[in-house]
Amino acid sequence: MNKSSIIGKCTFYFILGLGALVMFVPFYWMIATSFKTGAKVLELPPKWIPDPLTWSHYKEAWTKVDFARYTLNSTFLVIVEVTGILLSCSVVAFGLAMFQFKLKQPIYWAMLSTLILPTQVTIIPTYFIWKNLHAFDTYYPLIVPSFFGGAFGIFLIHQFFKSLPKELFEAALIDGFGPWGVLWRIYMPLSKPALSALAIFTFISTWSNTFGPLIYIQKREMYTLPLGLLFLKSDLSTFQTPLIMAGACVVTLPVIIVFLFAQKQFVQGMATTGLKG
Repeated sequence: MNKSSIIGKCTFYFILGLGALVMFVPFYWMIATSFKTGAKVLELPPKWIPDPLTWSHYKEAWTKVDFARYTLNSTFLVIVEVTGILLSCSVVAFGLAMFQFKLKQPIYWAMLSTLILPTQVTIIPTYFIWKNLHAFDTYYPLIVPSFFGGAFGIFLIHQFFKSLPKELFEAALIDGFGPWGVLWRIYMPLSKPALSALAIFTFISTWSNTFGPLIYIQKREMYTLPLGLLFLKSDLSTFQTPLIMAGACVVTLPVIIVFLFAQKQFVQGMATTGLKG
């Protein structure tokens, strides 16, 4: 290995380490603040290691705004939305990847073009649609769209299906499988890496979704964890910042656990999806 390669590799890892540090510092500060007392938060210069270490904020945050109920609500939404996204995106992606039909390409590109539309552009007409359907204070506005696919999920699974040999589909048809049988018994089992990556993306977006529940849900017993954290923040003073940070840690912890345990499947899914047209 020559000198320029060593310098380039060292520079690369230095930039990666610096980026990791920038990402880690706010996360560590959130955790450290959750263990401080109210008065210690305003100390100057700030202390990086809490002294004394206080655990009571976690218990208080959990009971003050019924985090147990909000955790169940968020878990329910995650399960339903992940199921809906995986099923609907797989069916649509399979149809686009395996079959030829009129206007296939315009439909595909029209679907992809929705990725550039921010949520704020469509939220007003969507809001009035659900209002006319009397769906406020229900989970329907949050879970029903997941059963109609999503542009990113369809694209991800479509690219994976396209990377599989077309002869696999043709051989299955010759062996007597119908299109549904090919999808459920052959393509879906082979697509576990891509499906895992999509499931992780959906889990993270659903678990941390504040905007959707804030728009459609007003009953406090139907709040999700992000809404519970928002209510906790609005109900407390500056000196209760450790309590807010404890609540933020409770909300963030499941996302970290899922990503750490599913990191291998996530990386494999993104690596094997490919970009075949």
